[in-house]
Amino acid sequence: MTSSNNIMALDVGDVRIGVAVANGIARLPQPLTTLTNGPEVNNQIAQLIRDQDVSRLVVGLPRGLNGQETEQTRKVRDFVEQLKQQLTVGVHLQDEAATSIQAEAELEHGKKPYTKAEIDARAAVIILDDFLREQGSHFYPCPVPSRSFATPNSIGQRQLY
Repeated sequence: MTSSNNIMALDVGDVRIGVAVANGIARLPQPLTTLTNGPEVNNQIAQLIRDQDVSRLVVGLPRGLNGQETEQTRKVRDFVEQLKQQLTVGVHLQDEAATSIQAEAELEHGKKPYTKAEIDARAAVIILDDFLREQGSHFYPCPVPSRSFATPNSIGQRQLY
């Protein structure tokens, strides 16, 4: 396993997979790319993990409106099990409730044209941001810097301390 702090997130769909990445120290997720879900996608993800020096992978887990498992939940779980066989990094599942809807709303707010691929990559950013917020200070493999470190405050905005 790599010693980096970089984290990658995936928003897995039947057609496309949105990919986002963040440094575990800076904790600022950014869209990376969108992959076409097909026979070579596991190799492409493994290559991105190497290229981005990723130590953890977060995969969005879809659920029904009442939190129940759905056919898509089962597809993502199967996808993750196959992917784990190729990877040496930790893999975490993260609830992805309404991330695609939120991603599209954020892109619409930007008032410029966007593609379905951009929605998927933005959804991966939201999945990764949710994961980082839930992990809080428990994620850090090393001491937290004492100054100029961005952290979420109680209303979800970033503040420096």
